[in-house]
Amino acid sequence: MTRELKRLSIVLLVLFLALFASTSWIQVLNAEALAENPRNTRALYDSYEVQRGSIIASGASIASSVASDDVFSWQRVYTDSEMWAHVTGFINPALGTSSGIEQAMNQELSGTAGSQFFSRIDRILTGQDPRGSNVALSLDADVQRAAFEALGDQQGAIVAIEPSTGRILAMVSSPSYDANTLASHNAAEVNTAYDELVAAANDPLFDRSIGGDMNPPGSTFKLVVASAALASGQWEPDSKLPNPASYELPQSSSVIFNSTGGRCGSGSTVTIADALRLSCNIPFAELAVELGDDAIRAEAEKYGFNSSFTLPLVSTPSVYPRGLDDAQTALSGFGQGQVLATPLQMAMVSAGIANGGVVMNPRMVDQVIGPDLSVQQTFEDSEYNRALEPDIAAQMVAMMVANVSDGAASGATIDGVDVAGKTGTAENEGDEPYTLWFTGFAPADDPDVAVAVVVEDGGGQGQSGSGNTIAAPIAKKVMEAVLSK
Repeated sequence: MTRELKRLSIVLLVLFLALFASTSWIQVLNAEALAENPRNTRALYDSYEVQRGSIIASGASIASSVASDDVFSWQRVYTDSEMWAHVTGFINPALGTSSGIEQAMNQELSGTAGSQFFSRIDRILTGQDPRGSNVALSLDADVQRAAFEALGDQQGAIVAIEPSTGRILAMVSSPSYDANTLASHNAAEVNTAYDELVAAANDPLFDRSIGGDMNPPGSTFKLVVASAALASGQWEPDSKLPNPASYELPQSSSVIFNSTGGRCGSGSTVTIADALRLSCNIPFAELAVELGDDAIRAEAEKYGFNSSFTLPLVSTPSVYPRGLDDAQTALSGFGQGQVLATPLQMAMVSAGIANGGVVMNPRMVDQVIGPDLSVQQTFEDSEYNRALEPDIAAQMVAMMVANVSDGAASGATIDGVDVAGKTGTAENEGDEPYTLWFTGFAPADDPDVAVAVVVEDGGGQGQSGSGNTIAAPIAKKVMEAVLSK
């Protein structure tokens, strides 16, 4: 062989190896990234030719595909859609848009995930039509319905979590919408329906459970401040704070009051436990200033503030900002000022306390199940952080039980069950209606569920309603739904 032929052979070999490596990279290692690329219209249209897997809750399908007579082959159908819309989301082949689980688990539902490679090969070899896999949610259909019906026409959201695992049992946002109207293959009809939803004053497309326009958490945030105080080792539940009837914010002329307009109880001092039980603002403003914004932020972040969570739906981070002055820190002591939270976040606070101080990562999917009913993927429980040591968590539990049994959270009382909880009635700007909250868990000694409820727009009562009269009874119904199973 001449020298030129050898050189040519080497060049051809190198080119062949380069081509082999690049195609292997594209078809194997980079397959999922390419499938997710919105410009990959070929993959998009191919996915619509596949019978999409179902989204399942409590063993029943809440999103499924039926044959259609158009180019997209399959029509997506949603059961009890208004109850599930913010969970399932929708997928629309005519517009190439999707949301919710339909978007977050698209590869699994369309059968294009890397974990389904061998399943696809098997179906090709056996001559079976391609099928997507089913996504089994952690949400409990009975608890979801109880939450949906309890919230009713109120504008707000509910999240219920299993404290020991982080599994989400219910996630409701109101107002809702019918995902079927956005899954139609008639582009004109869908655009009209979508435009109406976008124009609606009450923002039905917002998922208030994990995002949307977040609200100040009000007095539910006192749990985080109390947690920071006890965790510091410098405070106990019976540690005393000054108990004036009014309090001028540091370096400010602004004055704050307790909701009663007077002192927190009758004495010149009040304990942290009693201030929490009676939900008094002034003692917690004083306590927040003593602790400082760095300590409160550090504790808040142990519960998940300033972090986003992938459920696989992606949550908006709840906010405890940096660089607060003493006046803003005082306001944060009772969940006002610049502190903002989602119901998911406040449910995680309660769940962490309920779980002996360990905060679990929230998740809403249990398994991916193949068309042949084989389990292709299982989602495991995982720990996010330890917020409290077990003995301090037990002190928090005792204080939260007193809130319900003999305090400002009596609206969550369940006969025969010790309930731990905290209400919140958050002020907004000017004469805007209050935002009403409850977060808690039950049973207190061995919790099955932690829940957070937010009711916006004052629950229709302007500045007259309270977290105890409106949000707590809603949470009670959700907890009862779990405890009755």
